[in-house]
This record gives sequence, C-alpha cells and structure tokens, in this order.
Amino acid sequence: MHKININNSLFIKNRENLVKYISPDSIVIIHANDEMPRNGDQYFSYRQNSDMFYLTGINEPKTILVLCPQHPNFKEIVFVSKPNEDHAIWYGYQPSKEDITAISGIKQVMWLGDFDAVVRELIIGCKNIYLNTNEYIKFIPDVEDRNQRFTKEIKGKYPLHNYHRIAPLVTSLRLIKDDVEIELIKKACEITSKAFLRILKFIKPGCFEYEVEAELSHEFAVNKANGHAYYPIIASGENACTLHYTENKNSCKDGDLLLLDFGAEFGNFASDCSRTIPVNGKFTERQKACYQAMLNVHKKAMDLFIVGNTIDKLNNEVNKLIENELIKLGLFTKNDVEKQDTENPLFKKYYMHGVSHFIGLDVHDVGSKQDTFKEGMVLSCEPGIYIKEEKIGIRIENDILITKQGPVNLTKSIPMEIDEIEKLMQKS
Repeated sequence: MHKININNSLFIKNRENLVKYISPDSIVIIHANDEMPRNGDQYFSYRQNSDMFYLTGINEPKTILVLCPQHPNFKEIVFVSKPNEDHAIWYGYQPSKEDITAISGIKQVMWLGDFDAVVRELIIGCKNIYLNTNEYIKFIPDVEDRNQRFTKEIKGKYPLHNYHRIAPLVTSLRLIKDDVEIELIKKACEITSKAFLRILKFIKPGCFEYEVEAELSHEFAVNKANGHAYYPIIASGENACTLHYTENKNSCKDGDLLLLDFGAEFGNFASDCSRTIPVNGKFTERQKACYQAMLNVHKKAMDLFIVGNTIDKLNNEVNKLIENELIKLGLFTKNDVEKQDTENPLFKKYYMHGVSHFIGLDVHDVGSKQDTFKEGMVLSCEPGIYIKEEKIGIRIENDILITKQGPVNLTKSIPMEIDEIEKLMQKS
C-alpha cells in the first residue's frame, strides 16, 4: 500500500464531532480489522476497518481506539502493538508512539498489553459502553470480526452496563464528506480516468479479461493508489450479464462488448466507475442503440442528484426512464406493460439493480436508500441493461457529488460518449 499523508486535523475533527453525540458517563471502544489468514503462514493484504480509519487515520492491525469524553485524563487513548526487533527484521518498521500521535492527533498512545487494566478502570467509572459492528444491511459474513468477538467478551465481563451501537452515529458523520475527503475521492477518480484511457489503447480482439485487469492494476500502482477499491469486473460478451462477475478469465472476442466496473482507492477512499466499450473499437448498430438508451437514462438521472432527494425516489424515476427506453429497443411493448404483473415488472428482466449507492471509505458506503441527499454526499449513478440472449450487458456509472448548486460529476473526465470512445480506440 502506498503511504498517503493526510493531515491529522481531519481525524481530530471527526472524533470531536462524534463525541458530541455520546451520552454522558460513556466509553467508546473500537477495534481494528483482523489480519485475515490466506494460506500457510500468509495473510491477505490488510485493509483497515473504515470506522477506525475515519476516526484515527491509523492503518495498523490490532489497533484499539478508546474514547472516554468526560474522563479528566483519558479522553482519548489509542492502543497499538509494541515494536520489537524480531518483527522489524522480518516485516519492517513498526510505528512508534510518536508516529501514531502524528498520524491521528491522539496524544495518549499505549501498548496493547496495557489495554485490559486501563479499560477496566474506565469502564467501572462509566454507565454506558458504545461498541462497533459492521451494520451494512446486505452483508452478513460467516466469519466473526474482532469487534463482534470483543462484544461477546465484554458483555460477559460487564453484564450490568448499558450497551449502545456506535455505528449509527459514525454513519451519520461519514455520510457528509469533508473537503479533504472529497479531494481524496477526486484523486481516486483521476487515477481511474487514467486507467480507462490506458485500456482504450490496450483492448483488442483476443486479449483476455485478466490482461485488462492487469493493465488497470499497473496504472493504479504507478499513480500511488492503494489498489482497487473493490474486485474489478472485466466482463466480455455474455459475462456482462452477470452483475458481479469477477472471474475475469475469458478472452475478449471480436464483435463483443466489454463491460468494465472498476475504481481506484486512494488514501483509503474509493472511486467507482463503469464503462462499456466495443472490443474491436466499433459498436454495432444494435449495441449502439442499447448503449445510447442507457446514456439517455444516465443524463436524465444525473439531474435528480439534488439536495432533498433520496435513493428510493431516484430508483422510482429511473425505473420509468429505463422502461421507456426498453420499449423503444423492442424488448417489450406498451401493451405488454399495461398487462404486466406490477409485483414483477417487465423491465426487471433487463435491469435488476438500483441506480445508486453512497461512496466514501467503502465503495458501497454507509447510508440507506431513505437518507435525504445533503451537500457533501457522494453517490454513484449507474443505469444498466442486460440482454442475455443477445450477449449484451451495458452499464454506465459515474460518481456524483451533491452540492447546493446541483450535481457535480467527479468522473466527468472518463469518456462515455459513443463517438469519443470509438475515436480514442481507433487512435490506439
């Protein structure tokens, strides 16, 4: 991971905002993500718990953040692993207490070995304990994380305290992006744009999806991105009709479309882009008609990203727009729509997902479909069409910043017009 220096004033402000919502006589305890075993003696590449990063900027595993706002001496403590020579020899430098303070702005830095004794004293002096869990609605992993395990442990030790969820409070803060966060997302989008332009020069009939992925990874690396914000979708032909296709193993055939859903992560902040291009550099008339249909929807949908709207309302409007375009493409008729089962509308066969989600430290960031759009929120706009029998899958996705003056397209530099894409591919 490339080291991105972010001024610790961001994390100091984030903690100050959080403690405003904490009840009196409370302690907040948040654990870092686990290091996840890969095989043998290897771990998967480490990625910090987004809430921990939001509040501290620390990317070290085994970190524990403790906030006790009303304590006279221990308002903020961060516990980290104590550096040792063996670790340094095998794995490299571990941050010192001074390093941790410089990153986070937290002055009280202690070693992990002190955690139990110090936190016991703080808990006994409190009535309320706030704990952290991943509350993403659609994500229920089989493996318990460190925060879940700690919740069970601490409730066994201190069963008579009042327990509270910190996630809703952090979510309400993370929804609105600070200027610093917006700049980091913009940088991620800029790197994503460079990667797409690289792909337009590279793609040709006979290349493999995994080769396209490698080109993206290369461009991300040389531009100091953390890597991919999520597993990239490089889906040619019929593969594009599988919404989360990530095998990226097939060859790209002459005459097929290639759907790319990818985004760089920079300073732990995500970008999220989808583009669909012809493998041979030229859309067929049918492909062009389907692509233009989604482009029409996309441009109209963009105007809906305004203060006061919601994802739910957005979906309702976009569904109507897509239904109208699908009629024009001859996939069904107005008469068919009048007779359709309203619980299972016809457009769902060709468009199965929603048009938007929040973007931030996670590519599918915190927030619900009912949250009202406010200035500083960042969301995706991603209409699509998937016609499996024609081996056509098209998605066009941009990242949109909500402002009082209207939507701002953060991925505007990434070409999406038919003529522009064809011209750039023919120059390669």
